[in-house]
Formats: sequence, structure tokens, C-alpha cells
Amino acid sequence: MTAKPSGPRLNLGEAPYAEVIGDPIYQSKSPIIHNFWLQKAGVRGEYRATRVRADGLARYLAERRDDPAWRGCNVTIPHKIAALQLVDSALRTAQKVGATNCIYRSGKGLIGENSDVEGVLHGIDAASGQRDAGVTCLIGAGGAARAALHALDIAGMRELRIVVRRQERAQDLLDAFGLAGSVHRFQDAAAALRDADTVINASPLGMTGQQRMPAEVLDALPLTDAAALVFDMVYAPLETQLLAEAAAHGRRTVDGLTMLIGQADLAFQLFFQVPAPRQHDAELRALLTR
Repeated sequence: MTAKPSGPRLNLGEAPYAEVIGDPIYQSKSPIIHNFWLQKAGVRGEYRATRVRADGLARYLAERRDDPAWRGCNVTIPHKIAALQLVDSALRTAQKVGATNCIYRSGKGLIGENSDVEGVLHGIDAASGQRDAGVTCLIGAGGAARAALHALDIAGMRELRIVVRRQERAQDLLDAFGLAGSVHRFQDAAAALRDADTVINASPLGMTGQQRMPAEVLDALPLTDAAALVFDMVYAPLETQLLAEAAAHGRRTVDGLTMLIGQADLAFQLFFQVPAPRQHDAELRALLTR
């Protein structure tokens, strides 16, 4: 299949451009972020969203490789793990995570990076001012969960509990990172959340158009530590049911938009070779939440 952009098509060769790819992709706010920064930085370029199905990922990258105006792409569900096998080389963070959410062009070909790790750390820093993940409950075991796990390890995680539908995926994740941890099904979420200092949803659960967060998780939120941080990597909707319930119980919350902006910072620099104008974050967030 040939990838079809969901927004206006940029004529090849006219200006540098980057994009975000995934399936689905309609919910992505990345074009708003990057085009806002391009305008504020006075940089000629464009950023758009392009739907790419799993069976079209290799073809998409082959086509873009031959386009000199293409600067790279962010990679979202469901391609983060598969895309790592299609780049020419990967940076250390992407290698460690085993997934890439950012592919950019260099003199050495297509390079895979994982800026999700920085995004998660940005969210933890924004909420806590310090990196102390403590007892952590991680929901999910896919590409986003891999980035979250690496970030949590950096942030001083002392104990890990993973909640998943398929326990073998969580065990594979633990084995890949060489970490010890307990694996729980959703019906056993209470045991995973009890006394947790940090809860991170790194799955699509609760995203617009996806399955809802299971009631077992929501019902167990009061069991977390009274000062627990609940972090949802989902940003559409901005206030997920997980965050709403956590806030109702007095827990600190971080929404997916905080992480999205944090990870976009590194990607923007890799694509357009200038720093993201972060002094406009308040204006950007207001734009994203209209």
C-alpha cells in the first residue's frame, strides 16, 4: 500500500517536512505541536500526519528514503517495535528500549531514536520535581511500555508490577530488560496497585476509539499510596477516566499531553536542526486543549 497523508499533501521537494505515522492516526496532536514550533522558530518546513498500516510500513520508509525533502517521522501505535528493524542504525536509547518512536535522516542513513523515554522523564519531573518512581505499577507491555520502563529505571524504581492481558508479553519485557518484577492480570489489579507510588498507563486503554480502562484498575486507585503519581500516556482524551478517578481520590496526575510535548522536543531538534522554542509552552498547551 502507499501511505496516504491525513492532512494537506506537501509537494515533494518544496520544503523540508516530517510527519507522524501510525494506525489510527486521526487523533494525533503532533502536527499541531511541530507546526506551532516551526512558526515560532521562523523555520521553513511542515509537519503532518500520515496513516500507515502494518503491511505498508516497509514500503513507506522505502518511499520516504528517496525523498530529499523528508526529514523523518515520529512513530506511534502499532509500529514502534517493528520500525526498529527497518532503520539503518539505532541510537543507544532505542536499542535499550527495543523500540523507536522517532526516525530521522542523517549522513549514515535512517537513524532510530526513542524520545518517549525523555517524554516520560519530563512528565515525572513536572509532577514531582525529583526522580523517585518508588513502587511502580506499569499498565501495558508494548513499545510505549518499553520506553516507560527504561525511564522508570532511570527514575529510581524500587519495585515493578506489570498489569497486562497477556502475561507472556510482560515476562518477555522483564527478560529483555533483565529486571525482576511481578506480573498481574487485570482481574488482579488490586494487588498491583496496592501501596504503589507511581502508576503509569503505557497502553492504548482509555484512548478515543480504543477499549476503556478496565474497572478493576479504576476501583483499585484508592489502594495506591496517598501521595501516588498517576501518569497516563494517552492524550486523547486529555482527561482520561484513569486520570479523572485518580484526581477524585486526591492523587497527583500527569496527562499524556505533558509527555507528548516532552518527547516532541527532541524529535523537533532531530528533524529541523534547531531547538524547540519551549518558552511558548503555555501558549502551545492552550492551543492543544481548545
